[in-house]
Amino acid sequence: MSALAQEPTSGVAGWATDLMEKLGAPGAGLAVALENLFPPLPSEVILPLAGFAANRGDLGLISAILFTTLGSVVGALALYGVGAGLGRTRTRALAARLPLVKVEDIDKAEAWFNRHGAKAVLIGRLVPVVRSLISVPAGVERMTVPLFVALTALGSAVWNTVLIVAGYALGEKWHVVESSVGVLQYVVLGSAVAAVGWFVVVKVRAKRSPAEKVK
Repeated sequence: MSALAQEPTSGVAGWATDLMEKLGAPGAGLAVALENLFPPLPSEVILPLAGFAANRGDLGLISAILFTTLGSVVGALALYGVGAGLGRTRTRALAARLPLVKVEDIDKAEAWFNRHGAKAVLIGRLVPVVRSLISVPAGVERMTVPLFVALTALGSAVWNTVLIVAGYALGEKWHVVESSVGVLQYVVLGSAVAAVGWFVVVKVRAKRSPAEKVK
């Protein structure tokens, strides 16, 4: 596999580049799985870099999206298992001992989950910090695994696709995505909220129609 042009050689970007050069798309998936387990690893770097690698022909664009989404689900399931297995108190105690992980971030994800319920797993995949840690309260509350996997896969696929395609389109300027991710985040998040709202409206109207016919 050819080396990436102007490839980063240090830090998270250098580490992710090395994985992709050695393993291809599965390497990108592995990097994203680890990013879910260790939130300080930024997907805002890994995903655009995967897009750049696809632009160079070092891996396929579709395979990059598929493997990174699979990596997101695998990482999320691991954190779900932590929440389900340890419970709220012990999970917070564990987080307090881990470097670079803040208990406040766990609490933020928990508050998000309590406020939004199942939707939090879908929309939370588009919110920094919450993106990874939302899996913990979902596990603590024993959200059904099939629903958790489905919502995680959908939310991750949207976010991963946006950042990978952006990196692909920018080519050697892939790093610009990291500085612009705030704008992308609000665009994608707004679109997701609108889509969820539209879905709810359609469901409500569908339930009312039979009732109106009976009247």
